[in-house]
Amino acid sequence: MLDPERLAAFALMTAATSIVPGVSMLFVVGRTIRHGVKSGAAALAGMQVGYIGWWLLAGLGLGTLALAFPLGFRVLTVIGALYLAWLGMLSIRDAGQHAKLDASSAGRSGNAFRDGVLVALSNPKSLIYIVALLPPFVDPRQPVGPQLVVLAVVAMVIDVVVGAVYIAAGSRLAAAMARPTTRKRFDLAVGILFIAIAAGILIDIASR
Repeated sequence: MLDPERLAAFALMTAATSIVPGVSMLFVVGRTIRHGVKSGAAALAGMQVGYIGWWLLAGLGLGTLALAFPLGFRVLTVIGALYLAWLGMLSIRDAGQHAKLDASSAGRSGNAFRDGVLVALSNPKSLIYIVALLPPFVDPRQPVGPQLVVLAVVAMVIDVVVGAVYIAAGSRLAAAMARPTTRKRFDLAVGILFIAIAAGILIDIASR
């Protein structure tokens, strides 16, 4: 089993990376503000399902395989960047629309769950996180599978707790977002941010 000190260090690292608001948490907050707490929770749940996919890949050794074939990693990164850009364009296109959170809007959890899965799977940082950051916390002298299960559970629990905090904050912002002008500015800012992140990823790939 995992060394308690390694597990504690992993938990601290995971908490730190989760607290810093990245693309995933911005997506959860955006869903919460736009469609309500239920939709934000569905997006958060979807992301955990997506992360399970990455953990399974790590368990099968495909993360190392991806590193052995840089072209495959580049393709994955491009797909993730394009998907983020698409989400950004949707946010800009819909800027300021449906500012009032009605019952039908707040109940759209199915799409939020699906998009949460896709955001997690298409985020190249997930692969980097698993491949680059996990090895120091895994004891190669012990079976790797059980260690990965423990680390996965710890990581997802922390992510859900931090996500719940973001959802709570997002719900409090809903009243402000109900104002058309504020809502439009927020949607535009999120859209531009997502597109900028996607552009940064693509530029980084092109410069290698």
